[in-house]
Amino acid sequence: MEHDSLPFPRTDLATAAMRHARDIEDPAIFNHSMRTYLFGRFIGEQQGQHPGLDYDDELLFLGCVLHDAGLGETALGDSEQPFDIDGADHAVTFLTGLGVPPERLEVVWDAIALHLHPDIALRKRPEIALVSAGAGFDLGPQGPYTLPAGYADRVHAALPRLRGSAALYDAIVAQGLAKPHKAPPFTLTGELLRQHTGQSWPTWQELMTQQPSWNDYGSPAA
Repeated sequence: MEHDSLPFPRTDLATAAMRHARDIEDPAIFNHSMRTYLFGRFIGEQQGQHPGLDYDDELLFLGCVLHDAGLGETALGDSEQPFDIDGADHAVTFLTGLGVPPERLEVVWDAIALHLHPDIALRKRPEIALVSAGAGFDLGPQGPYTLPAGYADRVHAALPRLRGSAALYDAIVAQGLAKPHKAPPFTLTGELLRQHTGQSWPTWQELMTQQPSWNDYGSPAA
């Protein structure tokens, strides 16, 4: 495979997770997940954090390669949860079947569940923070980090973008259209659905007066 020359962990568990993600995800989303690891690892190195010394490289890879498992074709079932929580649950179920112990499962769950919340994730341990940082960098190479000359070309040659950001948008919106609870108001997934449909979000007062309600906007309490 073309990405064999890139610095992915080669453990049996990492390989199994990679193959699983590839089997359930659109190729564009799978490639994004793999690039998330490469860019997350790069950002870690720029911060002085090195795999095997400052963080568990296998755990980082598991969080990265499975972070969009909630957008996979077999991951959802009847779930009404947003895809980030679905993905975290799916990853834990999959990895439990491979004998991963609970303390490692917890790190992977947190990394996936928090990857859309960098304000929280970036305050966590590197295996969590670098998943969010890598995913964000792959969607837009912004921030204080400059890739070495030719590095992005090498990554994209092995893992083509395939309109990755558009594929993610389409998958998230499709879930929200099918199941609105997966894209609730005032979340990233909800905002993408709102942009697609043109619908307006409810105001705070409208939310507080939906029934059942404590009627805080009704008559003053006696």
